Amino acid sequence: MTRRPCILLGLPVQEGTGRLGCDMGPSAFRTAGLAGALRDLGYTVEDRGNLGPAPRREITHDNGAIKFLPEVVAWTESIAQAAYEAAGDGMPIFLGGDHSLSAGSMTGLSRRAAEEDRPFFVLWLDSHPDFHTLETTQSGNLHGVPMAYATGRGGFDGYFPALHAPIRPENVCMMGIRSVDPAERAALATTGVTIHDMRAIDENGVAPLLEAFLKRVAAARGRLHVSFDVDFLDPGIAPGVGTTVPGGATFREAHLIMELLHDSGLVTSLDLVELNPFLDERGRTALLMVDFVASLMGRRVLDRPTRSF
Repeated sequence: MTRRPCILLGLPVQEGTGRLGCDMGPSAFRTAGLAGALRDLGYTVEDRGNLGPAPRREITHDNGAIKFLPEVVAWTESIAQAAYEAAGDGMPIFLGGDHSLSAGSMTGLSRRAAEEDRPFFVLWLDSHPDFHTLETTQSGNLHGVPMAYATGRGGFDGYFPALHAPIRPENVCMMGIRSVDPAERAALATTGVTIHDMRAIDENGVAPLLEAFLKRVAAARGRLHVSFDVDFLDPGIAPGVGTTVPGGATFREAHLIMELLHDSGLVTSLDLVELNPFLDERGRTALLMVDFVASLMGRRVLDRPTRSF
């Protein structure tokens, strides 16, 4: 794993979801001791505080279901620039905030990777693919569109910022998927996105599925971004999220993913999204997420040789 400074960016975004509370996520991660856990592992930590949105523009769309489009676009503009800058200084860790923030984090990071002439890869840990466009979303909640936007799907031009470097769909691996709308299913069938739903995890285990993807990243000398949604986890262990979907990843499955990512040494940036402290139980989910980040960054029970891909 990189020993570059860890740069914490608080993104109190809640406009992308249908429930209030995600704006408290950055404070919850800080209160749960994220910076201290990273420093204990020997990392330099720079907390850049909480970001604000860019100036809001009046934007409307024919899909009347869409909520808070001007606000989410303003956040996307601001986050993309901050992500681009932070990626040049260290390892950005984005403290969310709902998953709409990834429209900004991923596109800013992909721009940096393109300028470095390195392919950009994303490991998407989520129960949802977030592959709706502005036309197909029925809920109107824009935390359901970031991956479609970042991979260059149609319908975002004139609304969201123009993409400097769209993410290649074949460079995206989704794990833990278990809630997909029909429009998303049809769109994903036409792309090269790798999708490992919970049945695939049940049948194969997480290790062989993840290792195959990591080998591709290593072979391409790519930058790897991990976008970790709380609802990737089973709600029995992580209740602090507004979009609970039963049957998620277990404690050990999630820890193994984090440990394998650390062993690979490939991760260059991280999203932590959809934590809603208002729905949590005495900080249980925030503390669990900090524990997972510590595993990703090198905390282990027993020393094991680093795996080489």
